Amino acid sequence: MTMDAAAALDIDPLLDDPKTRIVVCCGSGGVGKTTTAAALGLRAAERGRKVVVLTIDPARRLAQSMGIDSLDNTPRRVKDVEGDGELHAMMLDMKRTFDEIVEAHADPERSRAILSNPFYQSLSAGFAGTQEYMAMEKLGQLRARDEWDLIVVDTPPSRSALDFLDAPKRLGSFLDGKFIRMLMAPAKMGGRAGMKFLNVGMSMMTGTLGKLLGGQLLRDVQTFVAAMDTMFGGFRTRADATYRLLQAPGTAFLVVAVPERDALREAAYFVERLAADSMPLAGLVLNRVHGSGAARLSAERSLAAAEHLEEGHQEEQPPEEGPGENLVDGGIVDQRYGKAEDRGTGGSSPEAPSPTGPGDGSPEDGVSVDRLTAGLLRLHAERMQVLAREQRTRDRFTALHPEVPVAEVAALPGDVHDLAGLRAIGERLAAQEESAGAL
Repeated sequence: MTMDAAAALDIDPLLDDPKTRIVVCCGSGGVGKTTTAAALGLRAAERGRKVVVLTIDPARRLAQSMGIDSLDNTPRRVKDVEGDGELHAMMLDMKRTFDEIVEAHADPERSRAILSNPFYQSLSAGFAGTQEYMAMEKLGQLRARDEWDLIVVDTPPSRSALDFLDAPKRLGSFLDGKFIRMLMAPAKMGGRAGMKFLNVGMSMMTGTLGKLLGGQLLRDVQTFVAAMDTMFGGFRTRADATYRLLQAPGTAFLVVAVPERDALREAAYFVERLAADSMPLAGLVLNRVHGSGAARLSAERSLAAAEHLEEGHQEEQPPEEGPGENLVDGGIVDQRYGKAEDRGTGGSSPEAPSPTGPGDGSPEDGVSVDRLTAGLLRLHAERMQVLAREQRTRDRFTALHPEVPVAEVAALPGDVHDLAGLRAIGERLAAQEESAGAL
């Protein structure tokens, strides 16, 4: 592939710049965000920075690649990192992060009441938007500690890459919204007059909600709200603060995609959204790009050559022999060697030397070479068709967003499972100038 339509993304200056404090890898699911984040973190560490990689990928591939038995909510040092830097890695535990927020902002008695509340347990384990909100919370916590030179974030896998930006505000709005305030109203009004004023309306509301949610769930929600009363404003405040952190000059977004239509369409949406929200985009990482060492041989010429070889082979085929013509005195003629083998009496061995045996330029050898060559030509034609399709898809993206620098990573024959593989990806990411003309 060529990179004429867009500038090459220069990774090393981005990672080396001490002003770069946060790199966010975002994109749709299954495009290699986790591997990209890990490779960037390793490369930055081996170039002298103190790095922590925060992953939200439940597949735990990052832990395996970094030789760590398990990742959890605490950063762990990665061994065997070359150079003067340090690499730490962690996996977001969204429930534990939520628990930490409760424990940090409520007294012990209230914390116990909240943590044991059934509605809280459901909310912290899987409420829509909780994972994205907690990823933002954890990012804010890591940045506030100021312990690392660089934080690399692998965003949550989701149907839409935009969820990472939208969900925290949605959850913050819910926790600080009208529904919660309405449930808190009776306790806040206080006094007989207030309760008498709200009695009819609240009984109607709680009766309706009780039918929708179930009476026990409604009581759990109201207990949760009462216990969390002093904390609700903090959720929205922290979400807004982290959102501003993502807009700051020290943050760089990398949109990760593969050269497929749906993935690049999602990448284009994300690029436009980042621009609309004034968030700093560094560029696009295009993973699993196919290449060929014989790109000058087109798919059309390959197919034509394959057809020519196959047609020539068909013309040279001898006429089919009738049934029984291969039988010789109770034996069977081995047509490959032109000899008779008597299965019952130990006749001539097929391994016996033959003046027309394989490897001496016999017609049979020529036929097999032609077949093999035709098959390879067809495989090459398929590869060139894949390259052409990927190029068209990439060209559509760069036509819409020529201002976005692009780094291409060649498709690997297998999965990355160790530091050497991550190191190789980092090298490919950084070698865009050299590879631009070769892909």
